[in-house]
Amino acid sequence: MRFDRKQLLLYGVTDRSWLNGQTLYEQVRQALEGGVSFLQLREKNLSEQAFLEEAKEIQKLCREYKVPFIINDNVDLALEIDADGVHVGQDDMEAGEVRKRLGEDKIIGEDKIIGVSAHSVEEALRAEKCGATYLGSGAVFGSGTKKDVGTLDHEVLKEICAAVQIPVVAIGGISRDNILQLKGTGIDGVAVISAIFAQKDIRAAAQELRKLSEEVCR
Repeated sequence: MRFDRKQLLLYGVTDRSWLNGQTLYEQVRQALEGGVSFLQLREKNLSEQAFLEEAKEIQKLCREYKVPFIINDNVDLALEIDADGVHVGQDDMEAGEVRKRLGEDKIIGEDKIIGVSAHSVEEALRAEKCGATYLGSGAVFGSGTKKDVGTLDHEVLKEICAAVQIPVVAIGGISRDNILQLKGTGIDGVAVISAIFAQKDIRAAAQELRKLSEEVCR
C-alpha cells in the first residue's frame, strides 16, 4: 500500500480492555466505519498463535477499508503476514534495524511503514535518519494506557514537528475534550485508544474525532 501522510489523520490503536462482550474484530470494523484512517494492532498478552490469527483477520478488514495496518513491536509477525508496517518504541529495535529486517535493499522493505516513538527533538532526528516513516510523539496529555510515560510539553511537540520532514502523530490521553488544544502544533494526526475503543458508540466516537482531527491538522 502506498503511504500518504494524510492517512495518519485518525490513527486507531487497539486495546482489548473494553471489549464488553464484543470481539476486537467487531470493534475495529465500527472504528473503520467511523473514519479511522490508520490502524495499529497492539497486543501485549496474547499468545503468538492467537496474535497471528487475530492479525490476519484484522488485516483483511483494513484492506477492505483501504486503511494501512501495522503491528506494534512484533517485527517477526509483521513479516509473516506481510503487514503494511510496524511501530517500535525507543526501547525496541532501532528503525534502521527494522528496515533491514523487513527487506534490506528490496522494494518490499522500502515500501514498509515504520513508526517510531519519539519524545524529544534528538530522538525524532535520529529516528528520521534511521529510516522512520513517521513519528509518534507523546504523551501529549496524561495517559491512562501508559502510566510510566511523562507528559510531553506542547512546545516540544511543536519543535519536533518543525525539526523533521516526516509526519508526526500526537499520542497519549487525547480525547474529544482536549484534542483542539493541539491546534497549531504542526501534527499530521492523532493516535487514540480509549477515546474510541472505550466508548459505548465506537462508530460515533470515531466520526467525531475524525472531524476534530481534521480541524486540528488543517
